[in-house]
Amino acid sequence: MTRTPLRPPGRAVAVLAVTAGLLGLLTAHPDAPAPAPRTAPVAATAENTATVFYWTKTRNWARYNLHWAPDGGSWTTVPGVAMEAACTDWVKKTVPLGTATGLQATFNDGSGTWDNNGGRNYALGTGSLTVKDGVIAHSDPCAGTEPGPTPTPTPTPTPGAKATVYYSTAALGWSTANIHYQPAGGAWTAVPGVGMQAACTGWWKREVDLGTAASLKAAFNNGNGTWDNNGGADYTIGTGVSTVRNNAVTANAADPCAAEPPDTQAPTVPARVTAAADGVSVLLTWNPATDNKAVTKYQVTRVDGSGGTVVTDVGSTVFSDTGLAERTAYTYTVRAVDAAGNVSAASAPATATTGDKPATPATGRPLGTDPRKDPVYFVLTARFNDGDPSNNRGGSQHVKSGNAANDDPMFRGDFKGLIQKLDYVKGLGFSAIWVTPVVLNRSDYDYHGYHGYDFYKVDPRLESAGASYQDLIDAAHAKGMKIYQDVVYNHSSRWGAKGLFTPTVFGVRDSQWSWYYDETQPGFVYDGLTVDPKTGKSYYNGDLWSTAEPAGNTCLNWGKPTGGKSAEGYTLYNCQWPSPTSGMFPKALYHNCWLGNWEGEDSRSCWLHDDLADFNTESAPVQNYLIGAYDKYIDMGVDGFRVDTAVHVPRTTWNRRFLPAIQERVTQRFGAEAAKNFLVFGEVGAFVNDKWNRGSVNHSAQFFTWKERKEYDADDAKAALEMYDYENQAGTAAQPTSTNAFLDGNAYHQPDHSRFSGMNIIDMRMHMNFGDAANAFHNGKDSDDATNDATYNVVYVDSHDYGPNKSAERYAGGTDAWAENMSLMWTFRGIPTLYYGSEIEFQKGRKIDCGPTCPLATTGRAYYGDHLAGSVTASDFSQVSAASGPVATTLEQPLVKHVQRLNQIRRAIPALQMGQYSTEGISGGMAFKRRYTSGGTDSFALVTVSGGATYTGIPNGTYTDAVTGDVRTVTGGTLTVAAPGKGNLRVYVLNGPGRIGTAGPYLK
Repeated sequence: MTRTPLRPPGRAVAVLAVTAGLLGLLTAHPDAPAPAPRTAPVAATAENTATVFYWTKTRNWARYNLHWAPDGGSWTTVPGVAMEAACTDWVKKTVPLGTATGLQATFNDGSGTWDNNGGRNYALGTGSLTVKDGVIAHSDPCAGTEPGPTPTPTPTPTPGAKATVYYSTAALGWSTANIHYQPAGGAWTAVPGVGMQAACTGWWKREVDLGTAASLKAAFNNGNGTWDNNGGADYTIGTGVSTVRNNAVTANAADPCAAEPPDTQAPTVPARVTAAADGVSVLLTWNPATDNKAVTKYQVTRVDGSGGTVVTDVGSTVFSDTGLAERTAYTYTVRAVDAAGNVSAASAPATATTGDKPATPATGRPLGTDPRKDPVYFVLTARFNDGDPSNNRGGSQHVKSGNAANDDPMFRGDFKGLIQKLDYVKGLGFSAIWVTPVVLNRSDYDYHGYHGYDFYKVDPRLESAGASYQDLIDAAHAKGMKIYQDVVYNHSSRWGAKGLFTPTVFGVRDSQWSWYYDETQPGFVYDGLTVDPKTGKSYYNGDLWSTAEPAGNTCLNWGKPTGGKSAEGYTLYNCQWPSPTSGMFPKALYHNCWLGNWEGEDSRSCWLHDDLADFNTESAPVQNYLIGAYDKYIDMGVDGFRVDTAVHVPRTTWNRRFLPAIQERVTQRFGAEAAKNFLVFGEVGAFVNDKWNRGSVNHSAQFFTWKERKEYDADDAKAALEMYDYENQAGTAAQPTSTNAFLDGNAYHQPDHSRFSGMNIIDMRMHMNFGDAANAFHNGKDSDDATNDATYNVVYVDSHDYGPNKSAERYAGGTDAWAENMSLMWTFRGIPTLYYGSEIEFQKGRKIDCGPTCPLATTGRAYYGDHLAGSVTASDFSQVSAASGPVATTLEQPLVKHVQRLNQIRRAIPALQMGQYSTEGISGGMAFKRRYTSGGTDSFALVTVSGGATYTGIPNGTYTDAVTGDVRTVTGGTLTVAAPGKGNLRVYVLNGPGRIGTAGPYLK
């Protein structure tokens, strides 16, 4: 694609602040200095020059130009200046900067094709800098490969005085590597050490002259602040050839690259390419190609009827092509590309013909701001507010459950009702709404949305004329509010997934079973809403049953009596009900076993329940189906995904397939900044108080925030087992660690997200301990060093599943305890989240879910709309300008006033939204300090919840309490705060804005 380089008038915010990132066994070397300022990069060779290296395999152009502008200066004339050959796979250009301390840069081939960092340009500093596949580092990749001046003669070194060190970055994703070393008895090299040369795929090499020493100590880094120092012990390496891979040194090793000829083998041709049109979009899917090394991407070529050709690089095996011409045939072919640049032959072509443009084009676009700014209000859409009674449906369990007696159909609330009450949610102060799954469900009791049947269709029981899902997204965005969609990758309904696989089961309609099996109605399509005119049911099931054995049936003993009887005394038959062990579900698409051990490997590969058919998420067809489905909702402009049952999909599959696909799609449609702020937070059900769930790293929430640490088999099913075994054996002590959530003394530091998987987490540890706020605080922070960045944790007290301590009831700890919990959630790290109705202690102590054995009205999932009746208008977040009817009474409740003011305070103080924290030098129970620094923002806050606290070693200056307006001047680095009382808090802000809001029942 031809792109015009972006040329901002001034310097963009630097994207390369050097950090001492702590990732697993990648830790800050003790000799490494504090992070250097942006104007003085570590590897700077001269104050007023920059040598820019560009990796040619990023683009494989015939020639390369550097188009650049010094900070504060003018751009070169397009196309810029020619770059020169540097060493294998690298070109370079040294440019004078004068007094500037950095430059903006783009690259091009001189013929109109650009690499401008996705429209943002590359922000570079001084010295030697590399740009490789969009990643910038401070290093000279060609160091030691060019002839230099004749060295001064030195004595002939003694035999064995050289060490040839090979270092593997295959599991690290580094674009360059440096070795920082110390010969035995000698001195360390200057940080960051010396550049290593690319040796072969995944390996870097450096020959080190040891003089008279017989060994050396070494650490490695990526030139940009991320270190591998062997967990703080450094590596001891002897003479001769040694390899360092996955924290293991192999002495007297074979050259890992010597026997490896250049990779000239192309990947296999992608197979089963299919194209399906939907309006003016085409969904393209294919099976993964294989390679002797690894496939890194795919090239999709599109040709339209007029002969126009477009080539697009894709990271997954799904491509959604949008914005096409109407009624036009498009032909697609796919090629696979490996790391060496080998390209497969083109696939067999697939053709699709577009239809008409939708009457109203999609208008959604994510708000794209930092998600930590937005407190979340969680609703079960079907139980929140009924805006359209015509789409209410009771389902097959309407009478049995007792809902009919209460005139309370399970599908009652809808998008129209939520749109009508957006001002209520905004008036509480929330700027994000998490909605339960929206896809068409099919089950006996599916109002909650977790029994997905057609993942490509929004459930019509939630939509109304003028109140579609798109309308909800647009209406929320118009009010400055985000929509987070609950998504399910682990399972479908018991009836499978429409468009992927739907089982046919035996269904004789005899005198015993005719009430149960509906007669087939040709042309009638289940959608949950439409009533079958013959049966009068919206839950018609005649398409699911058959007395004739279906073609290709794999279910054992089709239609034969089992020998058993139902509770009513009816004859039971084989293949009468969906089951994982009957052979009914193809292994290529579904797992075929029941879960036995919730902390075992089978938790990712077996069914949780008989109405949750477990996808084989390691198979390409399933991956394609789900990626294509969720692309649809990304395109509608949702702001993030809450991932249901995340722990039941292997981390390798998340990291290889689903998470990259989400990032790729958001970037493609809305840009890199929107992708960075698209919040993905997973439910990793760890219901114990351990830091590591019963010692199982694979089943602990923080585990899912990390990329993989080593390479696994190219087959996803094999990789899942290899990863499980590797991490299980490595154990808890060997897991990655991070300082991203923690202050360095009183200083905020740039977080290192280079090993972030793309998935944040629900804070199960705090959730489980919110029976007492102090327990939640101490347990929560205990896990933060094992989480990539805990400032993104989603924190709640109770939910649609559990209360604290795995209670099956909604939280009933009392109003004072609720206020204390809220005060902690709204000031501590993480994103505070409130389950609908908790602001009035709705259904406190009630059983959250009892299925159809009791009416919903008596549970924690009761209908809330009666408390919202009337009108409400919000003039701003936490500000209600008018309210009448029952909703006005609701808004006067004490916890409503409390959460409104908490949201006001949090919204005004950046440190409470995005800040790192520390308890260092602080006495007190729930007491901490937080800071956030970015650009011209420097927000520093001292917080204590309920109890008193003393803060020592803090910056001197004027602190103002956001709750009372009290002003304190600190001159000796110490501030003491008296206990404000249960549920109350103090937030002393350095150079703060003063008192925020008015005194309420708790904040006073």
